[in-house]
Amino acid sequence: MDPLARYDSLVDDSAAFHAACERPLQSVVRVNDIKATPDRVRRAFEEAGIDYEGVGWHDGLFRLADDVKPGNTWPFVHGWVYGQEEVSAVPALAVDPQPGERVLDCCAAPGSKTTQLAALMDDCGLLVGNDNNLGRLSALRSNAERCGVSNLVVTRADARNFSLKPFSGDPFDRTLVDVPCSCEGTIRKNPDAVDDWSLDHIEGIAGVQKAILGRSLEITREGGTVVYSTCTFAPEENEAVLQYALEEYECRLVEYDLELDHASGITEWDGDTYDESMRRAKRIYPHHNDTGGFFCAKLEVGP
Repeated sequence: MDPLARYDSLVDDSAAFHAACERPLQSVVRVNDIKATPDRVRRAFEEAGIDYEGVGWHDGLFRLADDVKPGNTWPFVHGWVYGQEEVSAVPALAVDPQPGERVLDCCAAPGSKTTQLAALMDDCGLLVGNDNNLGRLSALRSNAERCGVSNLVVTRADARNFSLKPFSGDPFDRTLVDVPCSCEGTIRKNPDAVDDWSLDHIEGIAGVQKAILGRSLEITREGGTVVYSTCTFAPEENEAVLQYALEEYECRLVEYDLELDHASGITEWDGDTYDESMRRAKRIYPHHNDTGGFFCAKLEVGP
């Protein structure tokens, strides 16, 4: 059985959903505003003969022709662009960090969202990029250096028990919680993403996700922002994790603008019901925008 068939009842057009999941995904790059502007990147691509097109909903994202690999372009080498899946740009935009703030990316490596956060902060303030995988941290440091990020502190810790002690004990203003997940939404670039799929794995990793989100809520100030995101469709890893947070911590789901076509979060699944505010979460399906799949929700800390 196709594991993705379990989501047919959630999508508006199951045939289009499955057809999109079977198509290869175009490469996309994000303009790194620390070093370049969208106009400057356009001129660079045109002078180098690199075929590209804008994505429509975001001026700083470009889809590349099928024969173009982002890492082989000189704007990439010089840090003007970052190879990043289109829907992967959504969480940092939802975080909406401001220059001078204290921001945590608790599962940061290899750095696509971290470098995007830095650019949105004008490279000012404190940005902490954390991960517990030493090998992936080297990629984070390399990508941050290539992109000219200077406000980043890199830490290695389990996000489930991240400590504020190295940061004077002060909470963060905003935290991005882009958790490890079953990665169903990446099937267009990783066709084997669901080869080892099992409900046991989904339920197991959901426990890790709840712990990471819970700790992130604890170390973010009252009135601060926590954004939770995954690249999977499973409600067990999405709405169910948020439901846990709403019941166990003082927080609430809030709306945020997203021009990319999306569906609302769900309030029922497999006999379980979720808070009505779950509709403020965003589900992004591959057939709506010819992208990967994604889930993103924004929470405000406090009663």
